[in-house]
Amino acid sequence: MDLQTRKLNVIEYLIRLTDENIFNVIEKIVNESKNKSVNRRFTQQELIERAVKSNQDYQAGKIKNQSQLEAESKNW
Repeated sequence: MDLQTRKLNVIEYLIRLTDENIFNVIEKIVNESKNKSVNRRFTQQELIERAVKSNQDYQAGKIKNQSQLEAESKNW
């Protein structure tokens, strides 16, 4: 089963859910997960690796201009 199908199954489950206690547990897990990803800090090494990769991509011509990004985002 692919990820998209699994997500839809979870959404359907949540729509039918009537037990508030179960929902509270799920909501807590989701909120904790969101907080972890928002508060994540990169190490100095990770930042250096990202900068090196960005420079390599730029030099290889792997870039998009603003118009291309705007056109691409319309399909999201």
